Amino acid sequence: MRLYDTARREVVAFEPGPVVTLYTCGITPYDSAHIGHAATYLTYDVLQRRLRDRGHDTRCVRNVTDVDDDILRKARQLGVHYLDLAAEETARFDENMSALGLLACWSEPRATSAIPDILGFIGMVLESGHAYQAGGAVYFDVSSFERFGQVSHYDRPTMLALAAEHGGNPGDPHKRDPLDFVLWQPSAPDEPAWDSLWGPGRPGWHIECSALAMRELGETIDLHGGGSDLIFPHHECEAAQSEAATGTRFVRHWMHQGMVRLAGTKMSKSLGNLVFVHDLRKEWDPGAIRLAVLDHRYRDSWEWDDGLMPAAAGRLEAWRRAGVGGAALGEVRAALDDDLDTRAALAAVDRAAARGDGVSEAAGLLGVVIGH
Repeated sequence: MRLYDTARREVVAFEPGPVVTLYTCGITPYDSAHIGHAATYLTYDVLQRRLRDRGHDTRCVRNVTDVDDDILRKARQLGVHYLDLAAEETARFDENMSALGLLACWSEPRATSAIPDILGFIGMVLESGHAYQAGGAVYFDVSSFERFGQVSHYDRPTMLALAAEHGGNPGDPHKRDPLDFVLWQPSAPDEPAWDSLWGPGRPGWHIECSALAMRELGETIDLHGGGSDLIFPHHECEAAQSEAATGTRFVRHWMHQGMVRLAGTKMSKSLGNLVFVHDLRKEWDPGAIRLAVLDHRYRDSWEWDDGLMPAAAGRLEAWRRAGVGGAALGEVRAALDDDLDTRAALAAVDRAAARGDGVSEAAGLLGVVIGH
């Protein structure tokens, strides 16, 4: 199997051991799952299915960010407790993903479950000389970590722009460098707070994923990813703080999903230009939703339009008419091993179905149920 590695910027062999450890950044549960979320998790789902088909055991961890700026802001607007909001939206998300046929995660830990782990982790970073205290917060010192930039390879102006866009607050006067990032921060009066050696407060955004990944999977994990909008600052900062704390490589392979756009603009909760999975499910078979997403290369950004669902529904019906059988399975395996080329895999099943050959096994490898 060969997959594109974001950090190495090329398609390389992915050769894990018998047990494959995977971590994908999950949702911040303050709104419903949209098709951009579904695209990321469907990519991981198909990857896991092929790895299992190849004889591996997969352990995929997908976190739930149940405390951060976004969820606290939304809970404040709604006048509800942030954990109640998180529980409601997480349940809705899990139900939507289950409907799309996703394999269950090996673990789905919440950020608030990891406060002791996070506190210990921050202590390790401070002891290693890669962090400092200022203004009641703890910051990571990017100047102390020479490999900062190893995941994204972005230049400093790009990093600064993205940090500002994603809440990194480069103008914070307590920072030694605008790119330094928060590990621990004081809580506002109406925000949750936990006691720490550095004063009461709450975790920074990036620290939870490092703490959860290591707690669940160990210091080095085989493959880590999420949407390409997380490359910087989130994954860059994760890699830096993790390797600063442990002195060992954090991730062997970085895998990122392209953005799904609507009318030329990236779908995002902040913009409100969303196509929700639960809305699509009211009209379309979940198998068709899956096919609409998989008919795009995972690392490309692509445009959602109203013609995708009718075409996917027609494809699903053609596959179902073809019925049970093992046709195209070899072609689908080869396509998935070639940088998870789901478009080529779908085309192979199309050809077999058009010949009238049964395609249930090939479809099943893509997570699409044909027959019983």
